Amino acid sequence: MKILIVEDETKTGDYLRQGLREAGYAVELARDGADGLHLALEGDPDLVILDVMLPGIDGWQVLRGLRREGREMPVLFLSARDAVEDRVKGLELGADDYLVKPFSFSELLARVRTILRRGRGGPEATVLRVADLELDLLRRRVTRAGQRIELTAKEFSLLELLMRRHGEVLPRTLIASQVWDMNFDSDTNVIEVAVRRLRAKVDEGFAPRLIQTVRGMGYVLEAPDPPEPSP
Repeated sequence: MKILIVEDETKTGDYLRQGLREAGYAVELARDGADGLHLALEGDPDLVILDVMLPGIDGWQVLRGLRREGREMPVLFLSARDAVEDRVKGLELGADDYLVKPFSFSELLARVRTILRRGRGGPEATVLRVADLELDLLRRRVTRAGQRIELTAKEFSLLELLMRRHGEVLPRTLIASQVWDMNFDSDTNVIEVAVRRLRAKVDEGFAPRLIQTVRGMGYVLEAPDPPEPSP
């Protein structure tokens, strides 16, 4: 999936590009409206994340230009303009969603996934399963071997990230950006503490242990391969 970001604020644009790339998307970044319109028309991305206040031509004009050319790729407005009339205008022009700055990256990522899923026309699983561990996204419920596990909101988000990408070693930088919406600080142990607490709830008293630490790299949630039958 290819995403085009049209954002003139350097820090915001770079943050979005890094986060979305770490989430597995191919990302292009335009710094003004004219370049954004050109890249959208030439590259035909699966989604455009579009600021309203841009140098040159603004986000409203970019969207009008896309629709005028018959391009129906989904558009998510991401703007500091938070008036109701701005959100209404964006949606009436043909945007699929409108998110106000400052924003949570986890919320933006959820909206991106929803828009892309809608575009693909296929449902996304609402229950994630790894071994006997289940996470119900709709009911916000976690069970293991049929036993209910109570998690905090952050623990739930951390477990969801680990389960969605099970078998993949996730570096602390990715976990920090997607669960805590922050840049990773090597002097803080917030991630280690959160993983330790989550592991105590998800793994202690159960077998096998699913959450593993990969020294110097990060964390991975995976079920071990079943033993091969004896000859």
